[in-house]
Amino acid sequence: MRIGVIGTGRIGTIHANTLSRHREVGSLILTDADPARAQELALRLGETAAPGVDEIFKWGVDAVVITASTAAHAELIGRAARSGLPVFCEKPIALDLPGTLTALSEVESAGTILQMGFQRRFDTGYTGARDAVRSGRLGRLHTVRALTSDQAPPPPSWLPLSGGLYRDALIHDFDMLRWVTGREVVDVYAAGSDAGPPMFRETGDVDTGAALLTLDDGTLATATATRMNGAGYDVRMELAGELDQIVVGLDDRTPIASTEPTGPPAADKPWSGFLERFGPAYEAELAAFVEVVLGRRANPCDGREALQALRIAEACEISRRERRPVALAEIPGRVESAFR
Repeated sequence: MRIGVIGTGRIGTIHANTLSRHREVGSLILTDADPARAQELALRLGETAAPGVDEIFKWGVDAVVITASTAAHAELIGRAARSGLPVFCEKPIALDLPGTLTALSEVESAGTILQMGFQRRFDTGYTGARDAVRSGRLGRLHTVRALTSDQAPPPPSWLPLSGGLYRDALIHDFDMLRWVTGREVVDVYAAGSDAGPPMFRETGDVDTGAALLTLDDGTLATATATRMNGAGYDVRMELAGELDQIVVGLDDRTPIASTEPTGPPAADKPWSGFLERFGPAYEAELAAFVEVVLGRRANPCDGREALQALRIAEACEISRRERRPVALAEIPGRVESAFR
C-alpha cells in the first residue's frame, strides 16, 4: 500500500513515522507547503518527497492522510473523493458548517471513505468508560463532567486559524460525550472568559470556556477548557450514575494536587501536551485507517461524526456570543444519530 501524507508539521510527522513502520504500508509520498520540511522528513524515514499536492495524485497512491493546515482540509477531502481515494483527515473538516457540508457531500457522491482524526476514540481510558456505560455498570447515568486544559497557550499567529476554543479544543470533549454515552446533545448554554493574555481578546477568542449540555435522555453534562493550566496538560471525564462513578484520565501523571491530608501526592512528571498524553491513541487510529482501507473493518469515525461534534461547538459559540441557551435543532446539518 502506498499512502500520500499531505502536511509534515508536528502531527503530520508523527503520522508519517507511524505509517512508515506499519507492515501493511509499502511506501509513503510526503508533501508540505514547505517543500524543504517534507524533503527532510522523507530522507529521515527513507520515503519519497513530492514538490506539491498535485504530485500526490499524479504519482498514484492508494490512500491519503491529510494533516495540512485546517483551511486546506475541505478542498483536499473533495479532491481525494473525486479521485476515488480513501482519506484520513485530522479534525476538523472545515471551520464552518457550509465548508463541512460541502466536503461531506463530495465524499457521499463519490462513495469514498473519510475517517476523521478523533484520537480519543482509541484511548484505553475512554474506551473503558464507553464499555462501562454500555454494560450498565453505572446504572442510570445522570452526570458527566469533561475537561480539556492546555498547559500553555498556542502561538498568537495560530489563534485566528484555530476556529476558537470550542471548535478546536472542546470539540474533542463533545465527540467523547456522544461516543461514550451513546446519546445526543439537545441543547447547550456556554460562557467564556478572555481575561488572560490580550491575544485572545484581539482575535475574538477566549482562553477559558465552559458549557452546560443536556443530553437527549436528560443526562446533564459539563465541559470546560482552558489554554492556561500551568500545572500541566489535563484531560479527564467523570461519569456518575445511580450505581457507580468512574473517571477517565486520572493517573500518576494527572496534573492535580489534593489538599486533603491523606490525598495522593502531586504528579512528579505531569503530562505536558496532547501528543504525549495520546501517543498510543494516535498510533491506533492510523492502524485502524489501514485496516479500513484494506476492507478489514468498518470506519470507526466517519465525517458525519465530525459534523455532529462541530454542530455542538457551533451551538456553544452562538450561546457564548448571545448569552442564551441554544438548541441543537437551530444548527444546520442534523443527521440521524449513529447510536440508534
